[in-house]
Amino acid sequence: MIDLGISKMALIGAVALIVIGPEKLPRVARTVGTLLGKAQRYVADVKAEVNRSMELDELKKMKDTVEGAARDVESSIQTTSSDFEKSWSEATSGLDATGLDVPPLSDTPEYKHPGKNWRLKRGATPVWYKARHGVRTRALSGAARVARYRPQRLS
Repeated sequence: MIDLGISKMALIGAVALIVIGPEKLPRVARTVGTLLGKAQRYVADVKAEVNRSMELDELKKMKDTVEGAARDVESSIQTTSSDFEKSWSEATSGLDATGLDVPPLSDTPEYKHPGKNWRLKRGATPVWYKARHGVRTRALSGAARVARYRPQRLS
């Protein structure tokens, strides 16, 4: 770096005063100051960008290590679960709920999703069931609800 002391700055100022002249010197000094400020901001931006890229590289490395660890854990869990399922199927093959040997049922139906038509499912519930279990079938306004549930006056 250039070593600028007070004596060197005074010498540069004196030469500039002689070469440029006293009328133009303030304007030139202002221009030099703005250019130096822009140069400093540019250097600071470059440093910040380099730091960001270094941090990004570190984060990518950390992400890769975490993903690798997660893959290792997942594979160990899968191998353990497959070993468990294999030993479980060997231990329970041919047993029913009572523990007796029974041949497996081949005509067991598979689960079938009931479907998405909820209006039919709601309409299929009988009215007497809804009345017994307190399911509201009609909406009441606020005034009607107050009138219905207002306590009776004793006369």
